[in-house]
Amino acid sequence: MKKLNKLVVAFGAAFLMLPIGAVNAAKGDQGTDQAIYQTSNGKVGYNSDKFTLLQVGGSQGGGYYTQSTYTGQVQASKRRGLRVHSYLWYGVGGSTELGVKAVDHFMPTIQANTPKGSIVALDYEDGASTNIQANTNAIIAGMDRIAAHGYTPMYYSYKPYTLAHVYYQQIIKKYPGSLWIAAYPNYLVTPTPNYAVFPSMDGVALYQFTSTYVAGGLDGNVDLTGITDNGYGKQPTPPTPTPTPTPNPGVSNQDYAQTGTFTASATVNVRSGLANNSSVVATYAPGESLNYNHIYIVDGVVKGRYTSYSGQQRYASLGLIPGQSFGTRTATTASRHYTIQYGDSFWSIANKLGVDMYTLAAKNGKDINSMIYPGQTLNY
Repeated sequence: MKKLNKLVVAFGAAFLMLPIGAVNAAKGDQGTDQAIYQTSNGKVGYNSDKFTLLQVGGSQGGGYYTQSTYTGQVQASKRRGLRVHSYLWYGVGGSTELGVKAVDHFMPTIQANTPKGSIVALDYEDGASTNIQANTNAIIAGMDRIAAHGYTPMYYSYKPYTLAHVYYQQIIKKYPGSLWIAAYPNYLVTPTPNYAVFPSMDGVALYQFTSTYVAGGLDGNVDLTGITDNGYGKQPTPPTPTPTPTPNPGVSNQDYAQTGTFTASATVNVRSGLANNSSVVATYAPGESLNYNHIYIVDGVVKGRYTSYSGQQRYASLGLIPGQSFGTRTATTASRHYTIQYGDSFWSIANKLGVDMYTLAAKNGKDINSMIYPGQTLNY
């Protein structure tokens, strides 16, 4: 259920008072997330709940709206002994600039109400741009700002929406265990998680397992890693530093592009070196590859050459190695093999190998819904 228009209903019961500063054993704890429909006093679900995530407001297309209930819900939740965290609707599409501004807009309110280290989640489930890398960059930029303010950044959405619009592996590479993902078995009252419908993805720390935690509706969540202790006696793990690319010796004016899907506007060649007379190892027609006039393999790294606005010849490292997916073709025709491991899916394997999951399945005479088993070998 979209948090922009989330309808959640009351659950009544008194909470045992817990000291807010105490260190809690959060792994396996359950709690709720709430928005304006829960009124300024918030709602109570079960006596056993330990945490809550409250919507401070949101950003949509460059504008902001504030949830007037946020401050009251924070105070009511603290009186109930809950570990209180925050989230904001992150309708910034693929704009890094709008994302950073949105986080900075809401952080003063969050800082006045919740402790350093507590969670600030970006609710990204609508309005994504068609540029997956731009969407991903905007999310990471927002998370970077949250971390810079001393809070724990998280990303919230649904698995299908994430797979369609975000390179989530880039998120968890920098912020391991930072995903808050929703998946519901049905709309019956569900007081405990049904792991049969768990959204299997790397990096999931919070699982929103129902929108009907109690009769009438309320989001229920389970903490899988202890992340809701952050800010309450436990400090967040620092983000993984982004490695600085090492320029290739002898090549000046290097730019580095992010990993992604690239589409060619003209025929391009993949060559085995930087010289135009080096061996061509693959050719791509328009629509198959990317917007570079030549592609090269340099020291085992695929680079695209292009002309900059100033007229200089530049090379962009595409984050790929020979054999990884390059549009609908690969940078080498040599066949490679992968042995399936426990817990693998076509999606997770494709992400590990940097290939398209549909192409991977078809190449092995399967589709993405086919059963695969540990020990089997896939060609890619």
